[in-house]
Amino acid sequence: MAERHPDALSVPLFAAADRSAGDAAQRPSPVLDLPRRRIALGTRTAVMGIVNRTPDSFYDRGASFALDAAVARGRQLVAEGADIVDVGGVKGGPGDEVSVADELDRIVPFVEALRDAEPDVLLSVDTFRAPVADAALAAGADIVNDVTGLHDPEVLDVVVARQAGYVAMHHGGRPRTRPYRRSYTPDVTAAVVRHCAELTDRALAAGVPAERLIVDPGHDFQKTTAHSLELSRRLPELAALGFPVLVALSNKDFIGETLDAPLEHADGTPGGRRVDGSLAAAVFCILRGAHLVRVHEVRRTVDAVRMTEALLGWRRPAVEVRGLE
Repeated sequence: MAERHPDALSVPLFAAADRSAGDAAQRPSPVLDLPRRRIALGTRTAVMGIVNRTPDSFYDRGASFALDAAVARGRQLVAEGADIVDVGGVKGGPGDEVSVADELDRIVPFVEALRDAEPDVLLSVDTFRAPVADAALAAGADIVNDVTGLHDPEVLDVVVARQAGYVAMHHGGRPRTRPYRRSYTPDVTAAVVRHCAELTDRALAAGVPAERLIVDPGHDFQKTTAHSLELSRRLPELAALGFPVLVALSNKDFIGETLDAPLEHADGTPGGRRVDGSLAAAVFCILRGAHLVRVHEVRRTVDAVRMTEALLGWRRPAVEVRGLE
């Protein structure tokens, strides 16, 4: 019998299923207000598409590592409906060391090129290093997506100076490390909410306006599958902080373990059953309070998100002719 993790299902499996569609329709209306664009997120979910400028991405194995391929990928995501394009130059998990100079070479030319090609889209840079954040923002990025929870405190100084947005994510450990029998006190959700509150307090104190802050529970980062499932069920507790909630669920290990689904199709291409699990998780998290979803498959996610919004009464159908002509 598999060992039961001490934090596994610290709330009953269906205890969080107490939020009706009516409740979702009345959820708070945080705003992401950046110099380039303002997005009201009360009855709209923003989609963040992913570009990996890394040779060892867990998802595409370097398919968008070359600059021309990365820019083409970014433009494709915009065409498919992405509100934000998020680019990373360092793999989130363990891997080869990447110097600051190498990360700059991967990030800055991409930001410059995509900003020139897509002047209106919001650009996010996935980095935990202040020099990289500064250069990317100077090149045209709008948001710093720091997956380490201020491992480098100077990132906040850059965000303030560049009038950028900031994603405050719970990490729970050292950057680029895997969890090992990780436990949280009193439970994972309470720990995540507490840490995100601390991060946003630090950001506010540093001078970041509240409308430029986003919180992310950090699915999979220093967390077991049971942790990530529980965080999803109890997402309203994080949303109660009052900031837009970003969930980065796409094709992650907790989805693969839940479904016993490999990341790749039989032919080695990315996706497989994890894509369907990712779409289901995105819809569930929207119903539980998520305002932004970070994904690889933008077109399919946009369709799932817009259908969810229509079912909740947040948007009209794109076409309404059935039975009317």
